[in-house]
Amino acid sequence: MSMPFEAFIGLRYLRAKRRNGFISFISLISIVGIGLGVAALIIVLSVMNGFQKEIRGRILSVASHLEVSGYDGRLPNWQGAQAMLAKQPHVQAAAPFVSSQGLFVAYGNVRGGMLRGIEPKLENQVVDVGRHMKAGKLEDLKPGSFGMALGVELARQLGVGVGDKVTLMTPQGNITPAGMIPRTKQFTVVGIFKVDMYEFDASLAMVNLRDAQVMERMGDAVSGVRLKLDDPLLAPQLKETLRPQLPQLMVTDWTDTNANYFRAVQIEKRMMTIILTLIVAVAAFNLVSTLVMVVTDKQADIAILRTLGASPGSIMKIFVIQGAVAGVLGTLAGAVSGVIIALNLDVIVPVIERIIGSKILSSDVYMIDYLPSDVQWGDVSTITIISLLLALFATLYPSWRAARTQPAEALRYE
Repeated sequence: MSMPFEAFIGLRYLRAKRRNGFISFISLISIVGIGLGVAALIIVLSVMNGFQKEIRGRILSVASHLEVSGYDGRLPNWQGAQAMLAKQPHVQAAAPFVSSQGLFVAYGNVRGGMLRGIEPKLENQVVDVGRHMKAGKLEDLKPGSFGMALGVELARQLGVGVGDKVTLMTPQGNITPAGMIPRTKQFTVVGIFKVDMYEFDASLAMVNLRDAQVMERMGDAVSGVRLKLDDPLLAPQLKETLRPQLPQLMVTDWTDTNANYFRAVQIEKRMMTIILTLIVAVAAFNLVSTLVMVVTDKQADIAILRTLGASPGSIMKIFVIQGAVAGVLGTLAGAVSGVIIALNLDVIVPVIERIIGSKILSSDVYMIDYLPSDVQWGDVSTITIISLLLALFATLYPSWRAARTQPAEALRYE
């Protein structure tokens, strides 16, 4: 034999024969169980990674990667700050902005929302909102024209479209003998955007930077500068680098302003990982019952091997190899099938929807109406290693029990 006898015997025990066909069937069930658990874990984590990536992309289509602003909401010498920030590593673009809140009034409808003053050309370099315009374009926000671009849901609630008038009321009021009167200004709707994030679609309005400065009485000051990086995941690191350099300014990144979204996704991902890992563990521990039955069935074989000089360690290796091979086969089958399914969810899900005659994720209910998938090989490697370790751990007790078999006792009634 070209292989050690422990491996040869352990592999022989995996094959079905008339005498131990039931045991081999149970071994097959254990392999299939491990494979299903591993595949399910890979698919679920890939879908959750896909949701996280999709939500991040939608948020970053409106929110910048990094913001530098004054603690009092004013940044007077913003041109110098913008030039300095544009020279930082990984920074691709920088744009000033004015941020405020106000009431939008049209046709008797009143809605509160966020007002953002922007430079259209620079804004398109920082975020992707320009490609989400459903009507008009950002370049129509010209200084002095008092044009406004609204989120699609905010426009629907106000009952306005392109060309209609919207009255903006801001907290910056005028003091009169009758008291404080809010400042009002009539804007013309020149664009409507839809980024598929309700928070922005239902509350965000954009105007030209100069018009916002006039409304907020900021002169030449702005609220801050928004940055775009070549990698959004580097934003927290750059934030910590900039804070000591700009102690008089407030530096925030997109993970700060949208922490609740990603914290919720991370918690869900962690809990699903634990739950599905327990499924893999249950399947792996089915190997315990399988190997215990094999050890009981092979008492005579074990006794003969011990009589021929096999050591307890060799006997233990036989059953460790048998269980480990079953674990490896199940894990590899599950990993391969899980990755294939996760990579082809965009094809598989529509087929299932046609078969059942309904949509799994309705656009009327869910923010994302399809199952995105993002296979991360780090997750696949971690799942594979955990499954293999669980399968190996499950073989230890039956193997130890086989190694303790006494030849005389095993052959007494043979």
